[in-house]
Amino acid sequence: MKKYAIVDIETNGGVKITEISIFIFDGASVIDEFTTLINPERNIPPRITSLTGIDNFMVKDAPKFYEVAKKIYQITQDCIFVAHNVNFDYGIIGKEFKSLGLDYKRKKLCTVRLSRKLMPNKRSYSLGKLCLSEGIRITDRHRARGDAEATVILFKKLLALNSKQDNDVIEAFLHNRSRAATLPPLLPKHTFDSLSEKHGVYYFWNKENEVMYVGKANNIKQRVLSHFYDKKKKEITMCMATANITYTETGNELVALLLESSEIKKIYPKFNRAQRRSSESFGLFSYKDRKGIIHLAWNSLKLIKQPIIKFYSNSEARNFTEKLCERYELCPKYCHLQTNVSGCFHYQLKQCKGICRDLETIDSYNERVELAINSLQYDAENFVIKEQGRKDDENAFVLVQNSIYKGFGYINKYSDSFTIDDYLQKVNLKKDNRDIQRILQSYIRKNSDAIIHLEPSVQESSTVFSNGDLFS
Repeated sequence: MKKYAIVDIETNGGVKITEISIFIFDGASVIDEFTTLINPERNIPPRITSLTGIDNFMVKDAPKFYEVAKKIYQITQDCIFVAHNVNFDYGIIGKEFKSLGLDYKRKKLCTVRLSRKLMPNKRSYSLGKLCLSEGIRITDRHRARGDAEATVILFKKLLALNSKQDNDVIEAFLHNRSRAATLPPLLPKHTFDSLSEKHGVYYFWNKENEVMYVGKANNIKQRVLSHFYDKKKKEITMCMATANITYTETGNELVALLLESSEIKKIYPKFNRAQRRSSESFGLFSYKDRKGIIHLAWNSLKLIKQPIIKFYSNSEARNFTEKLCERYELCPKYCHLQTNVSGCFHYQLKQCKGICRDLETIDSYNERVELAINSLQYDAENFVIKEQGRKDDENAFVLVQNSIYKGFGYINKYSDSFTIDDYLQKVNLKKDNRDIQRILQSYIRKNSDAIIHLEPSVQESSTVFSNGDLFS
């Protein structure tokens, strides 16, 4: 006979447990129960207190998780773990056990997913609205015991509906190879099943039809599944809100990276962080002083006509210049990293050859500055990179014109050689930016033989190039 541990937890905001309630259910009646407040050893924010009624004073003398861990482990042993949005409760409890050096593994069932299957066409599958539609009264909503007790009644109804089905839905969800219990509660299984297993970019959508996250993958379905197993707070929150997933195949990793970057900057998804910046505001430039020494400096793009490279922030510009200075043994004084000094401090550390103390010739120093600047340039101003396309008879291409990234496109693999104007007619135009340059520079360093040089177009512009970060 199967036993079910029907669980609900409250947290201090999705990180630490503040209350847990467990009802052991044998399919007919509750045979055991464990409910307790838990001291999260963290602050409970006012917004959480206003929702649950649990404040810092209430949990001050409550047991800490490690003090009730044994009881939780034992009472749920040999039980199927059941919860409304099971991945949240199961994930948080699993993290608590992991912090103690213990693994917590149980078969699990999600009453949201079961309800979507056995009670279709409901307007909402939140616990409150689902119970209201089914006439289930919840006492102490948003408290662990009240919500767990309501989930018991709901689960009992689901068991009854399941027994009337030709196929055992619950058994199918419990099957070792079934991913039903792993998928986000709002995500239809057929949506996941239809995902591609090729290179591409995927999009997580919420129920309001907003894109929450954009990612790239060499195997879209496999990468999406890894999000569902990830127990980080951000991942759990995102997956809980995921109602749809769409994708675009790209044929190769390079185009997937480029498309992901441009989509993040266009859409600004809530859960993307690294590339959400959209406009560069600082630039690196060079000039010669009266002595003929070449200086490197950075300033607002509004004050620079021809930047060597662009940055999103003052700190990013400074960090980049520091790395360039270190790599080519340049003088921090003439890179404007140390000001109001007669001689730089790096000379004492043997990281400057002494141009600031008249111990190195200007020609020798300038030669290294020019090497540093040249290291930021592509080998050719006009070129394409060819990669595998989305189909066997197709090539993908990435186009750079006048050292500016123009975008990517697809051509027949067996077509005759193209001119730059031919590629311009086929290209899917995209904006150039520092993140794009970083992706291209990284690819070129590893695949220098992939570049195909092109003759200049008769209509070429003279747009200034802003290149990528060689040190990322």
